[in-house]
Amino acid sequence: MKKLILTLIIAAGMAGCQSVQKKSTVQPFKEGESVRISKDILQDKIKGGWAGQVIGCTYGGPTEFRWNGTMIGDHVPIPWDETRMLWYYENSPGLYDDIYMDLTFVEVFEKFGLDAPDSLHAQAFAKAEYPLWHANQAARYNILNGIMPPESGHWKNNPHADDIDFQIEADFAGLMAPGMVNSAAEIGNRIGHIMNYGDGVYGGIYVASMYALAFIYDDMEFIVEKALKTIPPESEFYQCIYDVIQWHEQNPDDWKTAWFEAQKKWTFDKGCPDGVFVPFNIDAKINAAYIVIGLLYGDGDFGATVDISTRCGYDSDCNPANAAGILGTMIGYNQIPDYWKQGINKVENMDFQYTDMSLNKVYDIGFRHASEMIKQNGGSEKGNDIIITYQEPKTVPFEMAFEGLYPIERKRIGRALTNNNAERAFEFEGSGFVLTGQAAKSEKMADMTLEVDVLINGQLLETVKMPTSWLTRRLEIAWNYDLPEGKHTLTLKARNIPEGYRIEPGELITYSRKKPYSRIYF
Repeated sequence: MKKLILTLIIAAGMAGCQSVQKKSTVQPFKEGESVRISKDILQDKIKGGWAGQVIGCTYGGPTEFRWNGTMIGDHVPIPWDETRMLWYYENSPGLYDDIYMDLTFVEVFEKFGLDAPDSLHAQAFAKAEYPLWHANQAARYNILNGIMPPESGHWKNNPHADDIDFQIEADFAGLMAPGMVNSAAEIGNRIGHIMNYGDGVYGGIYVASMYALAFIYDDMEFIVEKALKTIPPESEFYQCIYDVIQWHEQNPDDWKTAWFEAQKKWTFDKGCPDGVFVPFNIDAKINAAYIVIGLLYGDGDFGATVDISTRCGYDSDCNPANAAGILGTMIGYNQIPDYWKQGINKVENMDFQYTDMSLNKVYDIGFRHASEMIKQNGGSEKGNDIIITYQEPKTVPFEMAFEGLYPIERKRIGRALTNNNAERAFEFEGSGFVLTGQAAKSEKMADMTLEVDVLINGQLLETVKMPTSWLTRRLEIAWNYDLPEGKHTLTLKARNIPEGYRIEPGELITYSRKKPYSRIYF
């Protein structure tokens, strides 16, 4: 592939330090080796990482989850001009949820230092005023109800554990750890378990690792492969990304071939209740595959990288945001083409929704955090240069969500529990279930928390609290993955539902430990 050149400003005469220089072939650094980078270049790369996210997210914004299970064809125009970013900032600022989620953790580090405990990060995002979905919202509910990390992200407490959530908001962990991939992975492993487990955590670690490596290497193929060393080979996440790398090597000029192969092999979802047996897919590994397809087939071209990652579909604003942020870090802010930066000057001083941070503020804070992290990990500052102590990637421990479980049926339940109809029972066969649903109220009524007893075969499983508030809602009514294989009766008995309130069961997804013969990829 075409090699990109790192234009790093290197101070001369630094004995004992290997400098990052212009190179056409990759010369890997060794564990503990010193890598020198000027403060100006470090700042430029941090700016490129944050600005890249905003650009990628904005470009893909109109397409998010509108192409599920299909690519966005070349005939579909995706407009871009100097008005795009400002329009979203002013009219649809929620588009940047993956970025203001990043900034929640940045703010905790800013207030409490780089050693801030996970509990502070957990409380900060659980009590934030922004809406959440999937693994993030499930974790918020858990934390507000006394289930703290890592249990808040564990798959038996969070049916969305393999979802994309931490992957889309892990950029900060790599941007604060230049060349220190294991430091980035360690931050990701801690904070990622607030809302995810297994592949869901690995997605964030992998993204953060690519950012960390993008500070000191100029070859995207190398970065993509090197970062994967942080992920356990036994995991489905590793295997999915490894496949994409192989498909690219076999056919480096046709990203659509890789997309089709990924679609055939890796788009099943057995965890997320919103994605089982439906085209919707917010699983970490397939969306990470789309990040990597953009990075590899974009071949260092910023526009091609953003466009390809977007046109892969599914979470097609967050995926190009990650891809553009990683490439933006590699080439630096000043090397992002002016065409793609058009309009960014209009928003760089505007705070992201739910924060008091703008791009210009986070450029400075990010540089300070990165400098502190470098020193904390054996680096130093000499004049206008910063010396990074390089870290060779180490593999994080293996864990797997939903192991040995196979979804076998999805069926609509419907008919709400009210004060006049407070009990319902459903029969199913298998070894586990998830019952989707929500608490609801009539318009203009005050929010309150409803309660429902959940029984399995006549025995109380738990008493569930169901807030009607959107911010504190419980995403699913009940779930359990540890039942003996066989026939079961699930009963709901609502407690004291006032007039005008209701609990609305949605769909019952059942699981078995018997592998369905027709689904060969589970």
